[in-house]
Amino acid sequence: MLFALWAALSAAVAYAVFSYFAAWRRNVLVARKTGLRYFVVHASPIGLWWQLGIKIWSPIIKLLPKWIWEYRLLVMTPDWAYSTGQKVFQYLGTDTFLTVSPYDILLYTQDAEVIHKITQRREAFPKDIDKYSLLSMFGHNVLTTEAQTWRLHRKVTSASFNEKNAAHTFSEAIYQTRGMLAELFGAGGETKGTTKTITTLEHDTMTWALNVIGYVGFGLRLLWPNQKMPENTDPKLIKYGSLDPPDGHTITFAKSVERTLDKIITILIFPDFLLKHLPFKFARYTHEAKVNYLQYMDEFLRDKAKEAQAGESTKEGMDIMGQLVQSKYGTSTSEKAKQAGLDDAEIVGNAFIMIVAGHETTANTLHFAIAELAINPATQRRLQKDVDSLFGDSDPSTWDYEKNINAMTASHIGACINETLRLMPPVTLIPKVVSAGSDQTITTQGKTHVLPSGLSCNLMAVSVQRNPRFWPTKPSEKTGAPTDLDDFLPDRWYQTQNTGTDDEKDEEGDGVDYGGFQGSDTSASFYRPVRGSYIPFSDGPRSCLGRRIAMVEMNAVLAVIFQKYSVELAVDEWASDEEVENMDAAARRELYRKAQSKAQKTLNEATSVLTLKLHGGKHVPVRIVKRGKERFVNDAELS
Repeated sequence: MLFALWAALSAAVAYAVFSYFAAWRRNVLVARKTGLRYFVVHASPIGLWWQLGIKIWSPIIKLLPKWIWEYRLLVMTPDWAYSTGQKVFQYLGTDTFLTVSPYDILLYTQDAEVIHKITQRREAFPKDIDKYSLLSMFGHNVLTTEAQTWRLHRKVTSASFNEKNAAHTFSEAIYQTRGMLAELFGAGGETKGTTKTITTLEHDTMTWALNVIGYVGFGLRLLWPNQKMPENTDPKLIKYGSLDPPDGHTITFAKSVERTLDKIITILIFPDFLLKHLPFKFARYTHEAKVNYLQYMDEFLRDKAKEAQAGESTKEGMDIMGQLVQSKYGTSTSEKAKQAGLDDAEIVGNAFIMIVAGHETTANTLHFAIAELAINPATQRRLQKDVDSLFGDSDPSTWDYEKNINAMTASHIGACINETLRLMPPVTLIPKVVSAGSDQTITTQGKTHVLPSGLSCNLMAVSVQRNPRFWPTKPSEKTGAPTDLDDFLPDRWYQTQNTGTDDEKDEEGDGVDYGGFQGSDTSASFYRPVRGSYIPFSDGPRSCLGRRIAMVEMNAVLAVIFQKYSVELAVDEWASDEEVENMDAAARRELYRKAQSKAQKTLNEATSVLTLKLHGGKHVPVRIVKRGKERFVNDAELS
């Protein structure tokens, strides 16, 4: 009996080992046929068991000779392209390569020509929606669907993304920025001319972005602790913006969104019944967030449906949610259109995506931009000079969108945002897949390669945006590196030599209008990168619907902040305020350099869950001070 059991177990192990190596060999043969360079790796870099256990497996693998694992382990590390730059591509001598495991073959490319062709050929290279299953947990949506289903979602959701609502966003971003500044300065802060040291900048920008998208996207007036609800607020909406949980809820709407996004992976991994009964704080925290969020969204959906059925018009904001609900419940919507439209779960799913896409991505970019400007005082002064030229000391509430937005995006404000997005795009890669049932070809560096049906293709946004093949560059004055493409240099956007244009004709496009903003992602007066080399919002038919809204928000917030204030790195770790006050110029310069070095190192440690951001309590401490009250202001000393 024991022998039989041992024999059966041995046979099972032998079969598993045989299957593993047979699959490996089969995939290697497929990779060879493409003609592309490739790494043979032992596991799928995107496999859940590998990613969850990478901190266990990596030290074990490193016991082997370094030549075996050095570059292979790099490409199996999450966000390897952000943390290692051009290292892997330079080692292989190519901008496009494969990883081959027994479980899958993955393509990685930082070739702008390949990226441009793939993003334009939507039918041949559809979105790899399996990679976005996490974001369909509350209902299918415009991000997690393809083919005709996606067309429907895109048509319904794109209606609100127009210039009228971009102007509305501009005003709301200004209003919320002033609320954020009042909160950060607190009582007496304006009198002193400085905030306390801020270690919560990421959280503060998240709150700012949620408040903006809450109003312009859903008509909800979300508050800062220093604010009160306006008297004319729709009574039905007050509970969503309340600073205290309304009846039937244990946390506020804002808290439910914040916590749901914070624990999104936990929500995916653990089923509801486990979260509800596990005797751990994280489980109770996560379950409470999810339950409250879904309850709020259900109530909001029903409120909006009643308005639509009664023929009531939107009272607040651009109201994306209202537009979605109108597609099913509106009195002017035909029965045929209602039947072909979105169901309740899809409306909630799209609302969730609008919150994620209009909240987390913008907040992270703003957080990184402010931190980079604190690290680079000379750049900050240049931005302030342009703000002064545009607005002087005028009240931001009087700023006019149509009059000012183009000048803002063409100024150092726009250049700083573009440069932040180039260095730290919201997502480091964009997943596509070769369409089922048909192989496809790509041309890279003069050679044509056939890609097999079903191949996963990763468009490396963070890599191509630092690829010296497609960007003018020179040796770094900051680090001495061969190129300055890892440096934050908004001046690069004033290059007069353009290598490409966003107005190039897309010969392989299908000619369909998919809605949303159709213009360039950068000002016409700026450097125009080769198509495919600047993709913070992706490109082609599946480019980000809200990219115009995001750029408008970020231009507004930076202009409001830097019109009257400067942002400095906090130096509390090394010196007290009194000690700084008594330092000479050389000592202050040395002190600030310490802060600059640590802050840059911290930004380089950003990682992705949904988007690229700082995790695990990492932060860049800063202070916001009135202009003229700066302690580290000498650009010549600090540049």
